[in-house]
Amino acid sequence: MTIRKTWIWLGVAVLAVLWSVGAYNRLVTLHESIPGAWAQVENVLQRRFDLIPNLVATVKGYAKHEKDLLTEVARLRSAWGAAKTPGEKAQAGGALEGALARLLVVAENYPQLKANEGFMKLQDELAGTENRIAVERMRYNEMVQTYNTAVGRFPTNFVARFGGFKPNEIYFKMEAAAAQAPKVEF
Repeated sequence: MTIRKTWIWLGVAVLAVLWSVGAYNRLVTLHESIPGAWAQVENVLQRRFDLIPNLVATVKGYAKHEKDLLTEVARLRSAWGAAKTPGEKAQAGGALEGALARLLVVAENYPQLKANEGFMKLQDELAGTENRIAVERMRYNEMVQTYNTAVGRFPTNFVARFGGFKPNEIYFKMEAAAAQAPKVEF
């Protein structure tokens, strides 16, 4: 082999190593950005979690015979607080979201409650929080998708396999119950 061919092969090897290092670093960056995106989801879910007691207390004063629904909201709020993993929190958050939707539908049937300024402010805060939750869930899902795509694409998948990177399985999905409008009976 001539010196020229040796230098060419050495150059190709150096480029391959540099590309592999770059691919590995990109995977590390993407992998680490997922917990950051999840932390932001938790931040807005915590905001919802903090608003719920005030909302329940306000509704309780007007809708005394809605005890079962109020109890369910309180139970689901506790379940979200007790959840440990992102998957458990996502599932508990989805169930809590459905119960809150039913609670707000119930509130529509109480004209005095709808006229209560405190309730209206809480309802607006909750609506804003739900919008923030939707945005942060979308960002989290996009981050997971970007990472999973990088892990699975050729030729980065070789670096991912060598570096121990695996696809992230946790996506936020709509709860099956959320696809149906809540039913309220009196």
